[in-house]
Amino acid sequence: MPHILIIEDDTDINNSTAAYLRRQGCVCTQAFSGTEGRLLWREGGCDLLLVDLMLPGLSGGELIAEIRRSSQVPVIVLSAKSDLSDKVELLGSGADDYLTKPYQLEELWARVQVQLRHANAAPAGALLRFRDWVLDLDEMTLTAAGRPVGLTAHEFKIVELLAGRPKRVFTKQQIYEAVWQDVYAVEDKTITVHISNIRAKLRPSGTDGYIQTVWGIGFKLSEA
Repeated sequence: MPHILIIEDDTDINNSTAAYLRRQGCVCTQAFSGTEGRLLWREGGCDLLLVDLMLPGLSGGELIAEIRRSSQVPVIVLSAKSDLSDKVELLGSGADDYLTKPYQLEELWARVQVQLRHANAAPAGALLRFRDWVLDLDEMTLTAAGRPVGLTAHEFKIVELLAGRPKRVFTKQQIYEAVWQDVYAVEDKTITVHISNIRAKLRPSGTDGYIQTVWGIGFKLSEA
């Protein structure tokens, strides 16, 4: 599941883009200012960024310049500017692609897929490691402390989501929408039950404590 950070101050555009990409199987984190986007970027774990240019707090151009000092993560610019000179300047300053507003979500998704393929974000047989866990993203299998752990597809996707960004706290709603690709129902117990089942399956390996409950918020992984 690719992790996409959307940095766009227009709430409608941000929400509609995130909803569409989630339906395509992506995990989306949303920021509504350049400053918020920078904070979320520094948490790590994003496979691709969608960045508006005219952002409050920190402009999209400034943010891209800062990102490029330490990372080559794919960046697609979303902007109302359509002049060729603007596109050339942005592509020369570090953006990987440029999409002019208003854009069709289908075209955006096609461009996202191209950038993810170029970056080899999810190559066949890729392994994701966290402490004593090894996740085979191609085979959808988990080995914990050398022991195979039999997970359902949804359980595996939950573990993959948490392991992909171990420093982040995920709410139940974020986990549900990322894994089930559906709208989260208030007071739904699905995530709690699945986390309980995952912990039970991990207990023989001694790694069930890796999944921490952050009371009143959601779940994250313990790094120590």
